[in-house]
Amino acid sequence: MHLTSSVLWTMMILLLFSMAEMRKAGRGKGLKGVRHGLAQDRVRGNWRYGRSGPARLFTPNCTESLQSRDVFLDCQEQGLISIPSSNNWSKEPKHLLLARNRIRILRDGAFTGFEGLKSLDLQQNQISVVEEGAFQGLWRLKTLLLQHNKLGTMSEEALITMPNLQYLRLYDNPWNCVCALESLVQTLQVPSNRHLANHARCTEPLRSKGKKLKQVDPEFLCQESDPGPQGDQMEPSEPVKPSGIRTKPDATTSCHSYLFPVPRLDCSRRGLTEVPSGIPDDIVHMDLSHNSIRQLRARDFHEARSLRILNLKDNDLEHMEKASLSGLLHLHELDLSDNNLHFVQYGVLEDLYFLSLLKLGGNPWVCDYSIHYMVYWLHLHPGVRMSGLLCHSPVQHMGERVEKYVDSYYRECPKEKLHSLEEQEETNPELWESLLEAQGGLEENLEPSHLRGPQKYQIIRLS
Repeated sequence: MHLTSSVLWTMMILLLFSMAEMRKAGRGKGLKGVRHGLAQDRVRGNWRYGRSGPARLFTPNCTESLQSRDVFLDCQEQGLISIPSSNNWSKEPKHLLLARNRIRILRDGAFTGFEGLKSLDLQQNQISVVEEGAFQGLWRLKTLLLQHNKLGTMSEEALITMPNLQYLRLYDNPWNCVCALESLVQTLQVPSNRHLANHARCTEPLRSKGKKLKQVDPEFLCQESDPGPQGDQMEPSEPVKPSGIRTKPDATTSCHSYLFPVPRLDCSRRGLTEVPSGIPDDIVHMDLSHNSIRQLRARDFHEARSLRILNLKDNDLEHMEKASLSGLLHLHELDLSDNNLHFVQYGVLEDLYFLSLLKLGGNPWVCDYSIHYMVYWLHLHPGVRMSGLLCHSPVQHMGERVEKYVDSYYRECPKEKLHSLEEQEETNPELWESLLEAQGGLEENLEPSHLRGPQKYQIIRLS
């Protein structure tokens, strides 16, 4: 009996001791204090609890801007793995830019709260899955950019929720042209959808590789090939082009295109040796800098009728054909700096009526008669701000402004002639008088016919 009572007393003391420790941990407020401590820990750690357990709160460092009365929300290059919440912004965005992040999956309802969007840029992510209800509620969306991702398939259902969609870009994705893609292909081939996914191509299977989704036969997608002994009777793929035929790179696959704030084509640092073909006609800014383009050929930019800014800086440019810039009637800025240009051929700049900025520095300009065209053109276009036009050779003119060289060229020529004539006068006065008489006769012959003296009529028989 005595032993039992001792055990009970020991247990009660331990219980009281543990309760005191809990009060101490809860800052003297019992269970309420413990909860308060956990709440503080959540705030300090920036955690929240949802249906799927603890999830990290993350507010990306996006920027809001107003252009043409529309709010642009720029969340590019933020390392995002999901769509940011719509509650984080002061105004409802009309354009959401999410390019160059790490988003892999677009889940159902991913854009809840963004119902007012007109455009959505998701290019250059790692998107491989688009659930059918991912774009639910985006009935006002007109432009959707999904190029340069990892999409192999996508259902037609994903597009049905966007009835006003006018522009859809899906190129540079590994599309698997099998039966699962049939509904999407059929939708894209509807005549009214002529601006949807024009450049997207099949990557697999082998029989469809390289074909545009717009040109694939939807019925052919669901025809499974026989893997057995008769597999060699499969429908042949497109003939392989001979290796001798060389085609230009395509701008839509070689470069990255952006729509905001202006339609821009980024082809910089792509290892290009020539200007790519297929430049979209709405591109305003094209960046071809830091490539290995040695020559501009005629009609290289004939498709780029809207181009205003062209950057060709830091290539190996040596020659520009006469019609290489033809058609660029709206070009405002041209950067030719850091190339290997010695002069610009006569006529190259004739179509650049509205050019306002011309960068020419870092080129080995040769100050001889071939450089005169550039100075002549600049004199006729005084509104052009030019920089970097300095003589690199010959040695006596190195570092001199080309305009100064050309002025001195014309200034020195008459002096040399006059000096030679003076020497002739001193040595042979009769020669000087005869030269003046000959010059007077020449001037008389150059007079307009109606100012000359009366002459006899001449009869010419016309047979």
